Amino acid sequence: MKNKVLFVVTILVVFLLGLLASSIINRKNEAKYKYVPQVDIGENEPRNEVWGKNYPQEYQSYLQTSDTTFSSYQGGGAMRDVLEEDPRLVVLWAGYGFSKDYSQGRGHYYAIEDIHNTLRTGAPKGEGDGPMPSTCWTCKSPDVPRLMNEIGVTEFYSGKWADKGHEVVNPIGCADCHDSKTMKLQITRPALVEAFESMGKDITKATHQEMRSLVCAQCHVEYYFNKNLPGKEGVPYLVFPWKNGFSAENMEQYYDDIDFQDWTHDISKAPMLKAQHPGYEVFMTGVHADRGVSCADCHMPYKSEGGQKYTDHHIQSPLNNTANACQVCHREETTKLVANVYERQQKFNESRLKLEDLLVKAHIEAGKCWELGATTEQMKAILTDIRHAQWRWDYAAASHGGSFHSPVESARVVASGLVIAQEARVKLARMLAELGHNKPVEMPDLSTKEKAQKFIGLDMEKLRREKKEFKQNVLPQWLKAAKEREAKMDIAKVN
Repeated sequence: MKNKVLFVVTILVVFLLGLLASSIINRKNEAKYKYVPQVDIGENEPRNEVWGKNYPQEYQSYLQTSDTTFSSYQGGGAMRDVLEEDPRLVVLWAGYGFSKDYSQGRGHYYAIEDIHNTLRTGAPKGEGDGPMPSTCWTCKSPDVPRLMNEIGVTEFYSGKWADKGHEVVNPIGCADCHDSKTMKLQITRPALVEAFESMGKDITKATHQEMRSLVCAQCHVEYYFNKNLPGKEGVPYLVFPWKNGFSAENMEQYYDDIDFQDWTHDISKAPMLKAQHPGYEVFMTGVHADRGVSCADCHMPYKSEGGQKYTDHHIQSPLNNTANACQVCHREETTKLVANVYERQQKFNESRLKLEDLLVKAHIEAGKCWELGATTEQMKAILTDIRHAQWRWDYAAASHGGSFHSPVESARVVASGLVIAQEARVKLARMLAELGHNKPVEMPDLSTKEKAQKFIGLDMEKLRREKKEFKQNVLPQWLKAAKEREAKMDIAKVN
């Protein structure tokens, strides 16, 4: 009897081992034939769907960046009107494009559509029109490295945004980060290479793990347009202000040294700086970067399907994918992890909003000083304080995930901004008294975006009407020209 049982068990074990061996062989065969090329991807191929024929799993996951259903406490992929949520921002950016329109960015899939829609790009009637330079396309599309290779970097930056509207049509994707032949990560934006050179560093010596953050740092950084570079005078050349370092103070000093300003504030007349989105710089001061974690580890974690492991190109908030993004390292439950993030963000926002209140009042009080006859010399120190305090607010706020990536550094920067803003208001109180105004300056009703925009003098109906005309008349011409150009690309490949 025992021999029979042993015989049956042996047969069962052999059968199961056979199934296991068969599964392993099948998985190996799948891996062997997974990346058999279906098409020859050209060196400057900007179309993600073409890359997707050779890399279907990565491409299919990339398409999920079109999902706008997830919204977190202060992020996610859903479209949110930030000015509506916080009308004070309208006053802080008076005279700058962000006072017209500022929405929570959606996924990479919408990069081109969103820049077409935003009121910040204006309503060009054709080439050479509109308020924004061509440089504004730089981070929006794999058509950008294609154009830079075809016409040169300086020529790409030259001219107006509308000049290249018919050329830049494919949203952020494969060719922005990968070599078409080897699929190695590569830097396609010269501004990042030049920024490393300005710090005395060689980006070609970066490790693969470092590259998994650096490809993101091509765009998720602070930058400005320098029109005074030798040999490129007048061209809004893209530059990262990293020569002195990554910190808010380092960049502030850099800008002060070259006497740069993004715009002059409409109310206070302060020479303002606009932080774009220094996500990489703030991230590098946090604990995850210190432990060697890359951007891709959390925002593009590995995924397995059908026995195949690949990088998930559904680039999104880790809070919508905690199992793969967070719980690989952290053993807490999802609800606990999310609660930890929200707690940090909420505490940061308490200080951020206090700084916003001080800055709004400072701008309006400075405007009152001008009305009462203050001189440029009298206002100089006050305006410098406003510039520096708002720069710190913007640096911390515009880094988006900064209050999670580096909560200590973000809190430090906002705290220093609070001190400077308070000093500005003390000086303003003294100045107002000197000018004969001995009572508090009346503050406007800023309870809604519409009221705030009316207060700073924006004609929103006109801006929206002009944008609608652009989308009806000009945009279809751009898209038609782009399709004709890409059809010629396909013909050229066949020939």
